[in-house]
Amino acid sequence: MKFLKFIIALLLLPATVALTKTLYALTMQQADLSHPLFSPLTYGLVSGLLLLLILPNPIRTYVLGHELTHALWGLCMGARVGKINVTKKGGHVELSKTNFLITLAPYFFPFYTILIIALYAIGNLFTDLHPYHNLFLFLVGITWAFHLHFTLHMLANRHQPDITEQGRLFSYTIIYSFNLITLMIWMICVGSLTLRETRHQLTHDLHNSYHWTTHKIETGIQKLEQYQRWQRWKNIIP
Repeated sequence: MKFLKFIIALLLLPATVALTKTLYALTMQQADLSHPLFSPLTYGLVSGLLLLLILPNPIRTYVLGHELTHALWGLCMGARVGKINVTKKGGHVELSKTNFLITLAPYFFPFYTILIIALYAIGNLFTDLHPYHNLFLFLVGITWAFHLHFTLHMLANRHQPDITEQGRLFSYTIIYSFNLITLMIWMICVGSLTLRETRHQLTHDLHNSYHWTTHKIETGIQKLEQYQRWQRWKNIIP
């Protein structure tokens, strides 16, 4: 199974390049400091990263969110959730079944960011929270910084069970791609971009990325065949 996932990861590598190019292109389109995308959100993100560098890391808080993410994705995919154990050294959740999405979800699903968004959406059903919109965006930025910081910290651990279980290349490809997709959704929700513009840019970049990859593979095969023919001629000619 790991070998199959390794092949899938190789096939997805051009897609990760395309996603990166798309996110960069969309960011350049939004590069306006007066835009909300570059004010409370960015300030929250930077503030969150600085706080995490200065203050002691809230390990238990992260582990709780990590295990709850496993449980939430397990529930969404029909698994039964049992006991959840959380300590500063790690955690564990009992699930009746699992798959790669459930296993890798904590690394691309920002639990506390989604929680803030859900609370804001529910609160808006009962009262007008528009006056607190900038505060909401600031908290989204802080919680995203929390997710980014701990995701990078966990991925730096070469013996992280979630990663080794699925295979490193496959895990990193899925995590990287899903995080980029999350950022694109974020930009659509709070920026001026539309889903149609994003889809058009991504389709264009995917086509170019896979076309370039296919061309390079074909060129490599042709060179290999030429080399093999040359070797055969060397053996024939005295």
